[in-house]
Amino acid sequence: MKSYIHARLAPHEAELLAQLLELTGESESSLVKRGLALLLEVESAKRVSALDLAGKSVGKFAGAYSDLSMNPMHLEGYGE
Repeated sequence: MKSYIHARLAPHEAELLAQLLELTGESESSLVKRGLALLLEVESAKRVSALDLAGKSVGKFAGAYSDLSMNPMHLEGYGE
């Protein structure tokens, strides 16, 4: 991976960059690095695991059949 990037900015994006440069006093490079870190944080927060989605229902059926989807005995008559 290259250690540098080159990006063409649309006029409104160039204006945003100019505003950020003025507000922060930071370099373009610093702003891009901060932006990447912030975007990674935001995108990572969006990703939710199946375990997180299942929530409290995980482990509720510990006493149930462990081979329910694989054992032909349990599948007898299914779909009829």
